[in-house]
Amino acid sequence: MSNSDADRLPVELSHISKRFGATQALDDVSVTIRPGQVHSIVGENGAGKSTLGKIIAGVYSPDDGDLLIDGDPVRHWNPGTAQTAGIAMIAQELALVPDLTVAENVYLGAERHRLGFLKRGLNERFAALDAEVGFGLNPRALVRDLRIADQQKTEILRSLARNANVIVMDEPTSSLTAHEMGQLETLMRSLSERGCSIIYVSHFLDSVLRVSDTVTVMRDGRHIMTVPAEDVGKRDLVTAMLGRELDQAFPDRTEAPEPGDVPLLKVSNLATDTGVKDMSFEVHRGEIVGLLGLVGSGRSECLRALIGVDAITGGTVEVKGFDRTGAPPHRMISEGVFLVPEDRHKDGLVLERSVRENIALSSLAARATSGIVRTSAEIGTARELADSLEIRPLDIERPVGQFSGGNQQKALLAKALAAKPDLVILDEPTRGVDVGAKRTIYDLISRLAADGYGVLLISSEHEEIMELAHRAYLVAGGRTIDHIEPSESTMENVLFRLFHVASGEEPAA
Repeated sequence: MSNSDADRLPVELSHISKRFGATQALDDVSVTIRPGQVHSIVGENGAGKSTLGKIIAGVYSPDDGDLLIDGDPVRHWNPGTAQTAGIAMIAQELALVPDLTVAENVYLGAERHRLGFLKRGLNERFAALDAEVGFGLNPRALVRDLRIADQQKTEILRSLARNANVIVMDEPTSSLTAHEMGQLETLMRSLSERGCSIIYVSHFLDSVLRVSDTVTVMRDGRHIMTVPAEDVGKRDLVTAMLGRELDQAFPDRTEAPEPGDVPLLKVSNLATDTGVKDMSFEVHRGEIVGLLGLVGSGRSECLRALIGVDAITGGTVEVKGFDRTGAPPHRMISEGVFLVPEDRHKDGLVLERSVRENIALSSLAARATSGIVRTSAEIGTARELADSLEIRPLDIERPVGQFSGGNQQKALLAKALAAKPDLVILDEPTRGVDVGAKRTIYDLISRLAADGYGVLLISSEHEEIMELAHRAYLVAGGRTIDHIEPSESTMENVLFRLFHVASGEEPAA
């Protein structure tokens, strides 16, 4: 890199402010992004870090302050002009075309033409790009058929295909496995060594400290500090993010209840066409039960089957002692079983509607008279749940899509509680959530068990299950292979067992 390149500042934000209605999202923020660096932005959900990234990428225009690109102040800033200036963004809310292939999405808008016709060779171009990164995606696969992690990889490749010199990555690791996260971190370092500036917005503080040159901490829309990553530790960042020390990550484990004669949920030898081969487990009142497995083990597919979304080809599902095998989702909800899905945007929330309406969706019949919903009852329930789950700002009439990811997740949990279930099934309940919001969700899970609810928990962050669950079942290859008491097991032993079964070194059953 030449001296002139080293002196160049690709992005400068000077006294930037941004307001959405009554909410001050950013307040007098100044940050400088240097070339060839990984610059991380961290903070609680709602701290303004994603808003800052979207201003850099042209999604939003600042209300006050100056944005300078290569030393020049910008006007009429939008995603198109940002892309022309060499800035790309990988957003937390994926923006892919589901009916196009992976390769078509990656090169959408950047296709090669000749005399008005698309040139061949799209898959070949994709193969060269993917080989450089090592994601191993199938260029011909339809995006709608991909799991969330692979859709996220497609977004990353789309940015790389445009030869951006500044890439804003907004929570790019929220759906990735530990191995895939390592791949992405290696990629970020490789890009920065070529002179590309990476703006890494993330709640994974361990990843931030591994990969970053510089870290900026945001809190309540304000800039708190910008420091070299080598000068701070995880505790320093958490304290700066929260404005206080976080005493501990997890609440004390609730006391395991005495199992009743009839479990809330009993799944026996469940099988489906979606990869579930032979899964058996049960959940009792007041109990937190985890399903521990690697990505692709069949955990989420099992949940979709037992609540009636996917067809069951074998086995049984009993709810409170009654056979409910194959019952449709609305019947399972009426039986007291509610699933909080992994993908809150696709399966959980209506982003254009208010927090109040989303919370009330699960229990409209309970608030209706002669088919007419009583808004006053809806408002009272929504406000009480939003307040108890610390949704901020506490504005239940605001569209839920305008809230941060952590607050959206809290709204989804409130929707589940509004249905007054006996059993709450949580699939990746803290995906895309910062440390402060995680603790709120962990406290809620423990409180549910203490209040007599049953909780079935799936998380790719295995520590969550090991610290919260009373019992856990090990899942591999679509089968439950064992069950453990996490308080008497170690993470190392669990992962060792799962990896050995997944690699075929140990029989699954």
